[in-house]
Order: sequence, then structure tokens, then C-alpha cells
Amino acid sequence: MISMHQTRDGERRVLQPFTMVIFGASGDLTERKLIPALYHLTAGGHLPVEFSVIGVARRKWDDAYMRAKMREAVAKALGPEGIDERVWDDFARRLYYVPGDATDPSTFSRLDQAIADIAASTSPEVGRNRLYYLATLPSLYPKLIEGLGELEAARSDRGWGRIIVEKPFGHDLESAIQLNRLLARYFDESQVYRIDHYLGKETVQNIFVFRFANGIFEPIWNRNYIDNVQITVSETLGVGHRGAYYEEAGALRDMVQNHLLQLLALVAMEPPASFTADAVRNEKVKVLGSIPLPDVEAVTKNSVRGQYTAGVVGGEPVPGYLQEANVSPDSTTETYVALRLGIDNWRWAGVPFFIQTGKRMATRCSRITIYFKRAPHLPFQRFAVPDLKPNSLVLNIQPEQGVTLSIGAKVPGPQVRIRNVDMTFEYESTFKERSPDAYEHLLLEAIAGDATMYTRADEVEAAWKIVTAIRNAWDEGAVPLHPYPAGSMGPEAKRWLLGRGRVWNGG
Repeated sequence: MISMHQTRDGERRVLQPFTMVIFGASGDLTERKLIPALYHLTAGGHLPVEFSVIGVARRKWDDAYMRAKMREAVAKALGPEGIDERVWDDFARRLYYVPGDATDPSTFSRLDQAIADIAASTSPEVGRNRLYYLATLPSLYPKLIEGLGELEAARSDRGWGRIIVEKPFGHDLESAIQLNRLLARYFDESQVYRIDHYLGKETVQNIFVFRFANGIFEPIWNRNYIDNVQITVSETLGVGHRGAYYEEAGALRDMVQNHLLQLLALVAMEPPASFTADAVRNEKVKVLGSIPLPDVEAVTKNSVRGQYTAGVVGGEPVPGYLQEANVSPDSTTETYVALRLGIDNWRWAGVPFFIQTGKRMATRCSRITIYFKRAPHLPFQRFAVPDLKPNSLVLNIQPEQGVTLSIGAKVPGPQVRIRNVDMTFEYESTFKERSPDAYEHLLLEAIAGDATMYTRADEVEAAWKIVTAIRNAWDEGAVPLHPYPAGSMGPEAKRWLLGRGRVWNGG
């Protein structure tokens, strides 16, 4: 069987045999996302006949233990659906393990030998084509990039070689630039895949279709018809066991620099000339470059930062951030961010973009809401439309995936009374096809060599410029830290960002 993949510009590519190497094989990401995604791709017949997956970590596992651990992970991910034994047997025989430390040069030579041994018993192309996935602590990235870069340069059986780098990609602008330079020393930009799993979600990918395949939306996707755009990513969870990491990152670096600015760029970008990787990413970079870098005064007026205190989430009492493990008792790290951003270009001049994200919020949701301007004149009596809200288009990303268009309609009866009604489309009820996990999309595209939904070096740096400017102003003490109780939708101070007549899309 020949496995084919259709790229976004319609090109059909034959997927060649390959080896995927996962550094950090004993970690949470590998068990929860990567291995289940590869299992689903195998079950769906999306991968070539010959491929292998090698896990690398410091633990003294072997092939058999790796397979047993990953079976547990897949079973947990599938839940009631259960494992298809035929698929699992086919998938499990492709799983291997190489114990090793990123700081030990011998790890890379032993990995190279393991790949050669697998290729000798399967297909030579399995060894020639390689996808390296960095699912480790970011502090290990430099050593891994150097080791893999030297390995790639030395091998004679070279087909294609690609490297996927997980977030966070740096912790500020300078560190991101240094990491990009290190990658460029060993890899061409076409080989580097900086992953943001939000870009693999169905509703996020559907932004392209909504905007550019429907004649009714794109003509009004501009400052003439849109009043404001809101992007909300709220979580009910706290920092959990990630307290030490969160103390260094905070919500601004953890969520805004990647997820939220990526969503903003997709909503605001100009139509690309084609759906090739560079054409799409060129337009995203233009959007990020059109956001004015805020000074201290602008940050003071256009940002709110908060930190959750003890409260109740889902009916259960939960501690405040300062009581979490590995968190300083006098920490000023933000767990909530709200920003008002502008885009200085012809399409969006004067349209505010409001983004917010926070932990321990009342609900778990990710959504983009486009609020349209009100009709210029309503030829109805005032009492007929007392609560009429502006038209809106909501793109629900999680937990439910779908789209809702809110319009005004007449309430049945002899009087003219108008009420908002929703026209809703949901993925689960509309499509019979299973909605794949974001990592399934993104892994398959990396294997196919399609980097459209991965971020480019200049794109990462453009986002960091914005975030670093905000962070620097915060560090000067320009913006106070507002407490908010767990189980709320963030600090009350966020409401003054919107201005009169507007409400946050999540409350």
C-alpha cells in the first residue's frame, strides 16, 4: 500500500518510509499525545508501510518495556474505544528504545547505529529519512540540536532530515534569536518545524476555509464591518506540578507568545497567494509586524494581569497560586493576562483585538469571537429591541468544536419584538468522520514535509518582540497584579479594557 498525503495547496505527495526519533520518550507529552497520535495515524492507514519510532530518554528501558509502557498510554488515551489488537501489533513492532542522555555525545552514535540496524531489517529508506522530535526540557535543546546537527552532517545515507521543536521556544526575544541561530547553524529553515499544537486543531484550521472559501464572510472581514475581535483561552486547571516552570514563564510567556498571537494572526492575515507554507507564513508575519510595540504608557492602559487566589472550581475547593507546590509564597507571577492590541494596516486600522487567558477560571474554553458593528439605523420602536446584541461569529476551538453565528430575529407574536438567535454548527453532530487530535494533523504534515501550520523563525521573533515589550513594562511595575478568586472569569479590572458597550465573550 502506498500512503499519500494531500498538502494544503492540493499537491499529493507519496509518504516515504521514515524513522521518527522522540527525545523525552519517558515524558508526559510522549505518552499523552505523540504515541496515541501515531497509533491513530497507523490505524487510519495514513503512514507508509515501513516506518519506525525510536524513543530516547535517560531511563534504563528496553524495547519490550517501551512497548508495554506505550500500550498503557494508548489504552488510557483511547478510553472506552479500546485498542484494536491487530493495529496495535502492527504498530508495536515498530517501537524501539535507546537509553541516552542529551549531554552525552555517545547517545547520538548509538542512536545512529540503532537506526542502521532497523533499516537493515526493514527498508533502507527507513534509515535515510528521519524526523527528530524534541519533547524534552527546553534547557536540553541546545545540546540536542548540536548533537543531531552533527549527526545529520556526518551521515552518508542521507534522505530528508527534519527536526520538530516544542514550545516554549525561548523565554524572551534574545533567547529565541539565539535558538534560531543555533538551528540555522545545523539545519536549513525548511528542515525546522516549530510546533504549536493549537494550529493543528480542526476549528483553527477551519479559519482558512471560513474566510477564504465562503463569499459571504471575506467581503466584511475588515474595519468597515467589524467592531472588535476577542480571543479567549481559559483553563479550569491550576499550575499543578508545573509550579517551578510557571514561576519562570507566567501566562504571558506560556500562552500569549504562541497560542493567542497565532490565533490572532490567522484571523487577521491577508489572503495568501497560495496555500504553500511560505505564502501563508509570510502573511502571518506581516500581521505580527503590524502590531505596534507598546511603550510603558501603552502597556499601562492596555493590559491587565492577575493571579488566582483560593476558590471553588467545579464544586471543589482549590488553593490559590501562592499555595501551589514549587511556587514562592510572595510570587508576583501572573496566571491571567488580558490585552488590547491594535493592527496598523489598511484592513484593521481602528479595530481593537482583545485577548485573554487564565488559569483556574470558571470554564474551560478556547474561542474566537468576531463582533460586527451594529446596524446604522433600526426602524423599530426602542422597546422592541431592548436587549439586542450585535451580530457575532464565534469559532469554538475547545472543548466543543464548532461555529455559531448570532443574528437578530423576530419573536413570534403580534408585536414586533426582536431577540438574538444562534445558528450553530458542531463538528461532532455534523460530520460522521472522527475529529483527529491536533498532534495527528501536525505529525502527518511534518512527515509529508508540509510546514504550513508550523511557525517560522521570523514569525517566532515577531511574536517575542511584542511579548518582551509588554514584559519589560511589567517589570518596571507599570501594571498592578490583580487577585481573582479561582472559579471566576478573571479580575474585574479586565472590563475597563473593552470600553463602554462591550462585554467579554466568556463573561
